[in-house]
Amino acid sequence: MGTENPNRPNFPARPAVTPFAAQQSATPFLSSGSVVGSEAPPFRPVSTASSQFSAPPFSAGSEGPAFRPPPTSRSNELVRPPPPSASYGPPSSGFQHFASPQMPSTGQLPPPRTSFTGQPVVPMQTRPPPGHVSLPSQPQPPSVPMGSPPQSIKTGQPNMNIPLSADQHFLPSRPNAQASSPPMGPSYAAPRGTFQSAFPGYANMQPNSVAQAPPMQPSSFPLQQGNYGPPAPPTPILSQQRGYAPGPPMSTPSGLYTGNQMQQHGIAPPLANSQGLAEDFSSLSLGSVPGSFDAGVDVAALPRPLGGDVEPKTFAEMYPMNCSSRFLRLTTSGIPNSQSLASRWHLPIGAVVCPLAETPAGEEVPVVNFATTGIIRCRRCRTYVNPYVTFTDHGRKWRCNICSLLNDVPSDYFAHLDASGIRVDMDQRPELTKGSVEFIAPAEYMVRPPMPPLYFFLIDVSASAVQSGMLEVMSQTIKSCLDDLPGYPRTQIGFITYDSTIHFYNMKSSLMQPQMMVVSDLDDIFIPLPDDLLVNLSESRSVVEAFLDSLPSMFQNNMNVESAFGPALKAAFMVMSQLGGKLLIFQNTLPSFGVGRLRLRGDDIRVYGTDKEHILRLPEDPFYKQMAADFTKHQIAVNVYAFSDKYTDIASLGSLAKYTGGQVYYYPNFQSSIHKDKLRHELARDLTRETAWEAVMRIRCGKGVRFTTYHGNFMLRSTDLIALPAVDCDKAYAAQLSLEETLLTTQTVYFQVALLYTSSSGERRIRVHTAAAPVVADLGEMYRLADTGAIISLFSRLAIEKTSSSKLEDARNAVQLRIVKALREYRNLYAVQHRLTGRMIYPESLKYLPLYGLALNKSTPLRGGYADAQLDERCAAAYTMMALPVKKLLKLLYPNLVRVDDSLVKTEEFDISKRLPLTIGSLDTRGLYIFDDGFRFVVWFGRAISPDIAQNLLGEDFALDYSKVSLSQRDNEMSRKVMKILNKYRESDPSYFQLCHLVRQGEQPREGFFLLTNLVEDQVGGSSGYADWMLQLFRQIQQNA
Repeated sequence: MGTENPNRPNFPARPAVTPFAAQQSATPFLSSGSVVGSEAPPFRPVSTASSQFSAPPFSAGSEGPAFRPPPTSRSNELVRPPPPSASYGPPSSGFQHFASPQMPSTGQLPPPRTSFTGQPVVPMQTRPPPGHVSLPSQPQPPSVPMGSPPQSIKTGQPNMNIPLSADQHFLPSRPNAQASSPPMGPSYAAPRGTFQSAFPGYANMQPNSVAQAPPMQPSSFPLQQGNYGPPAPPTPILSQQRGYAPGPPMSTPSGLYTGNQMQQHGIAPPLANSQGLAEDFSSLSLGSVPGSFDAGVDVAALPRPLGGDVEPKTFAEMYPMNCSSRFLRLTTSGIPNSQSLASRWHLPIGAVVCPLAETPAGEEVPVVNFATTGIIRCRRCRTYVNPYVTFTDHGRKWRCNICSLLNDVPSDYFAHLDASGIRVDMDQRPELTKGSVEFIAPAEYMVRPPMPPLYFFLIDVSASAVQSGMLEVMSQTIKSCLDDLPGYPRTQIGFITYDSTIHFYNMKSSLMQPQMMVVSDLDDIFIPLPDDLLVNLSESRSVVEAFLDSLPSMFQNNMNVESAFGPALKAAFMVMSQLGGKLLIFQNTLPSFGVGRLRLRGDDIRVYGTDKEHILRLPEDPFYKQMAADFTKHQIAVNVYAFSDKYTDIASLGSLAKYTGGQVYYYPNFQSSIHKDKLRHELARDLTRETAWEAVMRIRCGKGVRFTTYHGNFMLRSTDLIALPAVDCDKAYAAQLSLEETLLTTQTVYFQVALLYTSSSGERRIRVHTAAAPVVADLGEMYRLADTGAIISLFSRLAIEKTSSSKLEDARNAVQLRIVKALREYRNLYAVQHRLTGRMIYPESLKYLPLYGLALNKSTPLRGGYADAQLDERCAAAYTMMALPVKKLLKLLYPNLVRVDDSLVKTEEFDISKRLPLTIGSLDTRGLYIFDDGFRFVVWFGRAISPDIAQNLLGEDFALDYSKVSLSQRDNEMSRKVMKILNKYRESDPSYFQLCHLVRQGEQPREGFFLLTNLVEDQVGGSSGYADWMLQLFRQIQQNA
């Protein structure tokens, strides 16, 4: 998903406009630290001789600390815990190493760990419960129990009086941060310094030593554009001077307990008499008594989706006749029975629909042809007959499950009922037993004769397109796919090329070679020979092949650098408007001639953080949105392939795909020697996958609820009719639900998705997916039936849409705030009942929601600011994510990380499911790892990897710069094994092609760009790490809890 040119200045540090912002800053949640995505002010260096505390570390009346602060001579040093992995190389010059301090004990002790405040924390000596992973136990002063505190001890909730304004949309009010607020690390710290020899806390730390940073002087991390630096240490933010100073020690998570474990270990009351879902929540222990000690964050116990997407099974078991979740997923399968209950849910209520999702062999959607009977539908709400309709009056009538109307059964469709009221021919009627079915539509469902599959190519042939090799790879790929284009022998094809002029091609079947016609008048476009520009592929096959063979050489000496893209787009529309079809645009240059020309507005650092920031992410010229509306009206879908190494305004060009149901493919700095396989695979997939043409989609639902907003790449034709000129299995759409009635009286709500389309074979068809969901009166039941994948899929679309009208920071805050509100509401349900005041609790169904929320805020469309992603890269990623199905999106947010060197030297088969947490601690310096986000592979070679492995995989190139080395199959067993693993990942999801990037440990900035910044659990580049994020959420949940 990211830019594949690590040699450009990546992530340049952006100087803050005002280093110390005024008190009226709009940064939310300030007293508990910056929210993900917010820019923290630069720290003010403190003299190393000064005291670490600017105020007493504990408020009056609280328990005093059981240890003394560190000596003031080293008060400003940064103490970092050692990484979980103990196999890193020698220390670099960036950090000093000190011997472990001696502690009064009877045995040899590991070094003291550190809390997030930067102060040493002495862990508890108590033995962890069985099955609970924790850090090594160490001696400690007498500590306070982690459960409910004794009555003699004052319960020390963090002092966070931050009321959340109910009338603000997605944003809390600006708090008055208290000096005694718990410390919190910056979320997106402002400038970054030069990239040190390794990331902080990585590779330069020994397992049994405490790494301490030297005093931070302004010169420690020079802030230079385009370089990395260690993130600022987590610190509290004082309310007045906006300086940094340590706060009181704050205990941090020590483990996860499920409801059953809590009962087993005596930390919760018996659950037998608790109502509803008490056993379905997990909890994260957080001591909240001042002066208490614990072992720091037990990072290993935090929940991670290492098994991939987890779908709720209970829902499928409750309604076995529902369509598969690959077609329709609800954010919660428990529909609230009242508007008041819905308002307490705080997460989106809605659905994610992928109407043409690929099905495994043996699970194909059955096709039903009613022939003379006609399709059976409700005469009032137009619902299609489905497994949830009921038959009465001896089979002569059927009751609609959506609107409850009694309909007559046509005589041709009549069947008797058995003693239980079931039709006797039920097993012969797929539409009455299957949640997904496809009807053959009769003539009344056609406005015009079914269109043939039509592919039209609009190709940039300017100098940069030729020199990059794009033209040659594209021509070869199209030629290789001609036999596999769907719809033979009806398929139509046509071509236009352009630079500063427009070139049409006569492909008439009687010609030996295509005829080229050049139109240079860009103000008054006309179509020469309109009948011969679109031809039947089977009739003109030889002419088309001759054209594709000669295209690269035809323009090989072209020195024209201009682009008349707008006029060429109008010409393509004029050619295609009679039939419709799919328009594939290959664009290499910023449009510079004629209508639709775009200026080099670029990425302006000065507008980030202002009210004008979002304008950069909007189309500059209304011409493109107007053209998209015309394309949709005439059943034309647009796919944009963008290749330039310079700014090409993807925000404007991508709107053509957004409003026509298409997609954007982005190949920054395209070079055929590197990227040809990716382009070849993705273009071939686009041309050959089964496509539904001239489609419309509607989602119906039961009485009292309705879908109000729709999100994805399409255009709404009416309030609920989605126009989709072309649909395929790689596209998904989301919709939000609202209650129309104050109180629902039904026990079940039914949903039906209907997609009316033309198949490539020329049949008009209706694909129908039906699902039922229970109506619930209990908020806990809504949480139990929640689907994290669907929630995050809807969240991502809402957040990306928000970036087109607000700042990036506002979009990130909106995600965080809704997660906080939802978990706070859940906490209010159970915290008092189970005396869990000192723990973060959340439903089992949403245990991955915080991590996916963090990953979403770190994704390319939302992360950071000016320095963190190029504008074109950000916009292209946003257009892509708006169309992704749930599983593909979740893999992009939390990619696979697997270790493969063990299986290379052993004979055992590689287990593709052995995923590792996305943190630097998962990387062993002796290992070989593959990182896969569905869009690219990163193969990471540890610094101490066996030379045999490197030489077997890379041959004589193993010692070269890895940016110049490619991974290809060599004649040895190790190489064959690695290529087999990569191919297995590619085959598991063929929608995109993962290009392989090789990275050597310590090779910067390449390693940082491709891998380290994508380890979402780490605190990199100023963004929160997973443990910090959980603490932020917990502290905000406790406010007004």
